[in-house]
Amino acid sequence: MKIGILLAGCGVYDGAEIHEAVFTLLAVDENDAQAVFVAPDVEQHHVVNHATGEETDEKRNVFVESARIARGDIKKLADVTADDFDALVIPGGFGAAKNLNKWAFKGPDGDVLPDVKRIILELVEAGKPVGAVCMGPTVVAKALEGSGREPVLTVGTTDKPSPYDIKDVSDGMAKIGAKPEMKSVEEVAVDEKNKIVTGPCYMMEASVKQIRANAKMVVDNVVKLAG
Repeated sequence: MKIGILLAGCGVYDGAEIHEAVFTLLAVDENDAQAVFVAPDVEQHHVVNHATGEETDEKRNVFVESARIARGDIKKLADVTADDFDALVIPGGFGAAKNLNKWAFKGPDGDVLPDVKRIILELVEAGKPVGAVCMGPTVVAKALEGSGREPVLTVGTTDKPSPYDIKDVSDGMAKIGAKPEMKSVEEVAVDEKNKIVTGPCYMMEASVKQIRANAKMVVDNVVKLAG
């Protein structure tokens, strides 16, 4: 079984969240599946100094930065189709909401990259599972907007501590046709009809151990749906 991992750069503030990406990779391997890293060949929205949180004047490429996590073994998103893997998982990080879509700037009204929309639609229409964690579910919501699919998605719960506005993101996903569910970091949302699995990971206050467990729950359920 081949599972695509869609990256959005390298680093929580301007790319893919590294812990979530690595834990996703580990869970794929633990399921005896082959990981296929992919990323769009586009310029990052911006570059952030992760030591200070400040934006810099640098320019970086999403594909090139994602290759750091993939150890160089990565494919350009434009070059792959749903035929290249059996499922896809999207780690979070602000890059998902800055580089894959523009949720960080315009919420549900922001655009989604055409190739990101294409690959997600191809997979869902082919009955192949899609997983997403953290802000990754917003990417799925944007990709399926207007498709009539009404995906069940979660970015967390308002019942437990979070550094982010879970209600605002959930309401935004509902605005564009998704069905948000409140889930803690110990849970995942499983949309069996559309074969979509989502988990909060770092959208909630959590330990590294909890993040690892949540990412694994997403991947385990994706593999189960893939059969």
